[in-house]
Amino acid sequence: MPDDLRYVLLLFALFVVPRALQRLRLPAAITSFLLGAAAAFSGRDLIPAGPTLPLLATFGISAMFLVAGLEVNVADLRRGARVIGEHLAIRAALLVAAGTVVAATLDIGARPAALVALALFTPSTGFILDSLPSLGVGRDEQFWIRAKAIATELLALAVLFVTLQSTSLSRFGLATAALVVLVVVLPLLFRLFAARIAPVAPNSEFSFLLMLAVVAAYVTKQLGVYYLVGAFLVGASAQFLRQRVPALSSEQLVHAVEAFASVFAPFYFFNAGLSLRPADFSTRALLVGAGLLALCVPLRLGLVLVHRARAFRQPWRAGVPVAVALTPTLVFSLVLAEILRDRFAAQPWLVGALIIYTVGNTLLPGFVLRDRGVPELDAMTPGPHERGGHDERTLAPGAPRTPGAGPPGARPLEPSSG
Repeated sequence: MPDDLRYVLLLFALFVVPRALQRLRLPAAITSFLLGAAAAFSGRDLIPAGPTLPLLATFGISAMFLVAGLEVNVADLRRGARVIGEHLAIRAALLVAAGTVVAATLDIGARPAALVALALFTPSTGFILDSLPSLGVGRDEQFWIRAKAIATELLALAVLFVTLQSTSLSRFGLATAALVVLVVVLPLLFRLFAARIAPVAPNSEFSFLLMLAVVAAYVTKQLGVYYLVGAFLVGASAQFLRQRVPALSSEQLVHAVEAFASVFAPFYFFNAGLSLRPADFSTRALLVGAGLLALCVPLRLGLVLVHRARAFRQPWRAGVPVAVALTPTLVFSLVLAEILRDRFAAQPWLVGALIIYTVGNTLLPGFVLRDRGVPELDAMTPGPHERGGHDERTLAPGAPRTPGAGPPGARPLEPSSG
């Protein structure tokens, strides 16, 4: 079969089949991933060889984490600082405990054990944010899902960087210095673009932001911390400079980046599926994966429910939508499974168990939340008399952007403090 026909069939498979199967509550990302696994297991030369597919996959993972970085809102994080701080403290303790248990149980080093713990307990922010409009959660719930997912991802990226660069003090120092340089240079590049390029090249913000994300992703990949760190830093830097360079974090630009990510993300998931091998899914992998689902998912749900019940003084059932929505670990687990295989020579059964675990927990929100319907008002949101007399639908300054919640510029509700 000619290569061009193979690419046509691949495009059809990635853009049509996942959308058609969404009515069965299968996320498009999972379908793309399973299509890649099916192609890998078929034993046939179905995919053209060469750098094209890996390049498209790089665009996909970079765009997803660029979107996640653009969602960082310091004002929102400050407004929910107490609850978010408690949430991060719980997550940090959970990572330490899980890493210790994994290292002792599997008899592996501290660094791969830390990566396994991250794979088990880090929510996939980009996937979660993209799924929010279809999960039937209210606006107040959406705020906490966004804030907790983004804050947890920031913690996970920091742990990932330290874990991968801690082979020696000199390596850690050089990598940290390089990352600091990147953090310092990015705002300078944004300001230079706004002052010198944007005035003479209208509508170039999208291409500049995207290419800068890809370059930064490549830089951090060379540092040994994978593509996602660089792309996330570019998005976060653009968001931090929204007052000085508003064009780089406008609603229109964010929507354009999200559309770009929706086009190229399937290539990442398909390519990730291609890396799987039949040996990854031995009986041991199936049993361990099922055990992880039975143990880790209830643990994660329970911690969020108990924390929210205490923080907001509400029945624990009221926190179910937030807890369930934060369950998927898809992207982080896939990335870390790849790192464990390539850099730490992880056993195939461990890689397979992580894959089974992430596919299972990623399917959960679609089946649990989709039929809830979006409530007009959240039960935990104070009424007008508790808000100083203004109507509940009054939009609060600095609230996060919510797709589908109104026209561009409309701002959703501020979070309730309980």
